[in-house]
Amino acid sequence: MSKTYSIAVIPGDGTGPEVVREARKVLDAAASKGGFKLAYTEFDFGGERYLKTGETLPDSAIDEFRKFDSMFLGAIGHPEVKPGILETGILLKIRFALDQYINLRPVKLYPNVDTPLKDKGPEDIDFVVIRENTGGIYTSIGGATRVGTPDEIATQLMVYDRRTVDRCLKYAFQLKKRRNALNPKYAAKPITLIHKRNVLTHCGDLWYRAFEEMGSKQYPELKRDYNHVDAANMWFVKNPEWFDVAVTENLFGDIITDLGAMIQGGLGVASGGNINPEGVSMFEPMGGSAPKYAGQNVINPMAAIGAAMMMLDALGESKSSRAVETSMMAAMKKMKSQAAGRMGYSTTEVGDMVASQI
Repeated sequence: MSKTYSIAVIPGDGTGPEVVREARKVLDAAASKGGFKLAYTEFDFGGERYLKTGETLPDSAIDEFRKFDSMFLGAIGHPEVKPGILETGILLKIRFALDQYINLRPVKLYPNVDTPLKDKGPEDIDFVVIRENTGGIYTSIGGATRVGTPDEIATQLMVYDRRTVDRCLKYAFQLKKRRNALNPKYAAKPITLIHKRNVLTHCGDLWYRAFEEMGSKQYPELKRDYNHVDAANMWFVKNPEWFDVAVTENLFGDIITDLGAMIQGGLGVASGGNINPEGVSMFEPMGGSAPKYAGQNVINPMAAIGAAMMMLDALGESKSSRAVETSMMAAMKKMKSQAAGRMGYSTTEVGDMVASQI
């Protein structure tokens, strides 16, 4: 009997439903060829629901999500909703409640995809950023007083405990071991910790000591390196070929993964996963809701298809995941651009092209 995976789907706002439609098309083709099934349940959480009901994400939804094998998100963000409401009320709530403590962001330049980096190609840009996803400054520890006066004070603290740091580093070291086994070019490179320990002396010191202790005691065969976050931003641009697995805390990870998206060809091809290795994970394209393109059938679905590829791998369907990536690359070679409206194909046609070649 074939395996059936239950998938919670949040199409969300703007172009989210359009790219989810194409990702599901590709997933269904992969499932058909791979001999397994996918059972989807859609949820309407997002800007439209919030505007109608004032509700972001009820606690009952979290209980529902725990029953699924995985989650797939289109996009969250609505021009008529104040920034922060949907992000904290839906995205962060899911990450924290489901303890999705790893944000996994491949930074991979595919053939025939333009990068703004001069003289760099697919052989140079192929690494992974692991961002700690549930701690740090995003926990909203702090507050504000005398708001609206000249004496207003606001604080938001970067807070980390050793357990949170250790479990993130463990995931990073284990991923590095797996990548080393896949390809000698990965094995030649270090695992890199990124922080700002010269200024953030308390949190930075905790991360650095934990990184060195875990690496030297449990993974002595792995090469290790450290970058200050400002230096890492320079090296991502100047020498992306130096990196294989980079691990960092939440805020820095949020920033450097957007830089990573640009050097791999833009948000149209950037995918990510919010991972709980012991629980329910959620996969999504990085491009956001892009409301100005909604309903025009011009948005690039490739990032959503890439997120689907990542989800299949996390579910244990690695052969099907590789088949999706192969089809993605074949389609990208035919596309004129990865930018919305300039692909040479419609959103629907890109999805059809990838699905038909699996």
